[in-house]
Amino acid sequence: MPKRERVMRMSVELPLWRALTAYRVLTMLYAVGLFVAAHDDYDRPGIAVAYFAVLCCWTLATLPRVQNATACTKRFLTADLLVALTGILLTPLVVSDQHIQDSGPTLPSIWTAGSVLAFAIKGGWRWAAFASTPVAAANLIERGHPARDTVHNVILVWVASIAIGYVVEVARASERTLARALEIEAATRERERLARDIHDSVLQVLAMVQRRGAVIGGEAAELGRMAGEQEVALRTLVSGGLVPVSRVSRDATEGALVVAVDEDDGDDEAGPVDLRALLAPFAAARVSLAEPGAPVLLAPAAARELAAAVGAALDNVRRHAGEQARAWILVEDEPDAVIVTVRDDGPGIAEGRLAQAEGEGRLGVAQSIRGRLRDLGGGAELVSTPGQGTEVELTVPKQHVKRGKAGTR
Repeated sequence: MPKRERVMRMSVELPLWRALTAYRVLTMLYAVGLFVAAHDDYDRPGIAVAYFAVLCCWTLATLPRVQNATACTKRFLTADLLVALTGILLTPLVVSDQHIQDSGPTLPSIWTAGSVLAFAIKGGWRWAAFASTPVAAANLIERGHPARDTVHNVILVWVASIAIGYVVEVARASERTLARALEIEAATRERERLARDIHDSVLQVLAMVQRRGAVIGGEAAELGRMAGEQEVALRTLVSGGLVPVSRVSRDATEGALVVAVDEDDGDDEAGPVDLRALLAPFAAARVSLAEPGAPVLLAPAAARELAAAVGAALDNVRRHAGEQARAWILVEDEPDAVIVTVRDDGPGIAEGRLAQAEGEGRLGVAQSIRGRLRDLGGGAELVSTPGQGTEVELTVPKQHVKRGKAGTR
């Protein structure tokens, strides 16, 4: 069956970069507004106007630079910080002494924090500490003495930027961990699907060759022995499997990559199919099929998986109850679910046998039946009494009438 690969990107940084972009524009307007409102405090307004012209052009021209970490280079961060520091150090030259004594704002005002936050988002708390230190020194130089409000503002910017940088680092680590967990889950589901397919075909053929070879003897016995060894090796492989190493996007700002493989259910667009048509081939001399008179509709993928689970249950009947055992298939079309029951008159299953078989890598019930139904959002209930046969009840929610497998892989 064709597959399709889906790539899911997870990034905690993109919202931070968008917020920083908006912050820079808004604080630029705020700084210009403060200048307009308090222009009487400026002894040299011409210098202030020239600086604000540069600030506005720089802010608007560099908006693409603060869209993601790749565009926000070290060279840009250095130039951006120099623009902020220049504005702070120019403040004593353009404002009156009274403005400074009244703890008036510097030329860039809170726009400066945007430069420091860019360092924090780009490189974490160490970069934030590096950028906030010269900003603190420039503010102390602008004031001329360590006034209480200046020290307060300096410490606030310093602590806030370091805290944001630390949060960004933790978020990146969590993002990578989550991506790894999701990829492991996707790989595990794909491995289980492959295990079901292998169990339904290759493993059963190998087991049959082993049994028949032992009965025939001679060279066939040696062939049967080799088939048995390959069966054990293949069971070990499909029950253990390999999980691919997590991949990280080349552009770190796009977040971690989780690659999942889905079965291509493109034929779902053709509409639901009648489950009865897929179960009809199972009817035989010793297999009775009881079904409703009306169509039992399910999405194609869900119907195929349910039919395959029924086939796996019948295979177990033939293998463990014998060729002469009788089986009955009952199909029930309930309002919320489709229920298929497979019952036989065999010797039943001894208590603890299923857990033992799963531990040995024999995944007929665990994967070919329960695994399929779990992927469909349903379930499989197995009831067996020694000497009285076995009954397997397979349930699929009716949500699969309109769409294929529930959830993602």
